[in-house]
Amino acid sequence: MKSKLTLILMLVVSSFGYAQTVGGTFYIGSPQGDFGTNVDNLGYGFEIHGTLWSPGKDRPVTFGLNGGYLIYGMRTERRPFSLTIPDVGVDVTRTNSLANMHFLIQINPFGGTVQPYLEGLFGGAYIFTTTEIKSVNLGQEIASSTNYDDFTWSYGAGAGLLIQLSKDLGDVKTLYLDIKTRYLYGTEAQYLTENGIVVNPATYQVNYFPKKSRTDLLSFHIGVTAYF
Repeated sequence: MKSKLTLILMLVVSSFGYAQTVGGTFYIGSPQGDFGTNVDNLGYGFEIHGTLWSPGKDRPVTFGLNGGYLIYGMRTERRPFSLTIPDVGVDVTRTNSLANMHFLIQINPFGGTVQPYLEGLFGGAYIFTTTEIKSVNLGQEIASSTNYDDFTWSYGAGAGLLIQLSKDLGDVKTLYLDIKTRYLYGTEAQYLTENGIVVNPATYQVNYFPKKSRTDLLSFHIGVTAYF
């Protein structure tokens, strides 16, 4: 899991060496349709993006990459370290996540201090559940594992607003507050929810109960974008 997530981030970050705009936002994700019925809670995460040139009146359309990470469920429980060492407790954290990477098309023909824009996205998402064990007193990771994972294609569109915060900050020509919303259509995938793993308390046998549906997501973002 970590290698796949690292690869997504490396591909996006490596593109920034050629980018003329770079930004990032924190966002709230609301699963939609059957995905929302199965998950039944909001997620939270972050995304980073870069485009090959700054859009404007002369060249209103630009292209780039976008990568994001969303946690759509998390649960932590205190459990015995093992059946043979029941007097030592550990914290067991199960995290349901979605990491995605998209090709990005942004349309912004406006100038000025306030600039509305549109964007389109096409790519894919890696949806996965991990379990991590940490010591109670020190908080150090003892072990971790990916319990379940799948891949889904996704595409969508968004609309946003850039509000100028500052100009001429060294290499940064203009810094903007970036507020936007997106809707991503995800193809069908199998995934776990917060209640998707059941552990028998007597035998510690683990049973998985995955859900299967499309993975549509509505998200609300706030962050900053820098024009170089």
